[in-house]
Amino acid sequence: MTALWVGFGCRRGCSAQALHELLEQTLLEHRLDWADVQGLASIDLKAHEPGLLLLAERLGLPFATYSAQALGRFEDRLSHRSARSFAATGCQGVAESAALAMAEHCTASASILRVKRRHTAVVTLAIASMMEQTGCAVRST
Repeated sequence: MTALWVGFGCRRGCSAQALHELLEQTLLEHRLDWADVQGLASIDLKAHEPGLLLLAERLGLPFATYSAQALGRFEDRLSHRSARSFAATGCQGVAESAALAMAEHCTASASILRVKRRHTAVVTLAIASMMEQTGCAVRST
C-alpha cells in the first residue's frame, strides 16, 4: 500500500462532483488506487466549503485544513507558484501545499509530491505520499 493524501484548491461553490471527477481522472491516469487515499486537505479558508465536505463524507475520508502560514513552509517545494492564489489566500499553491502538509501531519516525516498540480477551471489538486507509509488518525479540523 502506498498511502496518498490529496490536496485541493477550488473556487467557492465548487461541487463535490467536480472535485470527484478530477480526483478519479488523476488516480486513473497515474495508476493509483482509491484504497490508498488516506485523506483530503485544503487551506483553512475552505474549512466549510460544501463540495469538499461532501466529497470527504462520501469517500469516508478525513478532511483537514491548514492556515496559509502553515502551508507557506512548503513554498520551496511547489512545482508552481501562483501570484493569483497568493493574492486570494496568502498561499502560493494551495493544493500542493495542503497535500504535503497533511502527509507530514499524518506521518511525522517528510512528504513528497506524487502527483504535481492538476487543474480544471474550478478545481486544483495534488497528491502527496511518503517514503515510509502509515495511516492517518485525523478526522476533521
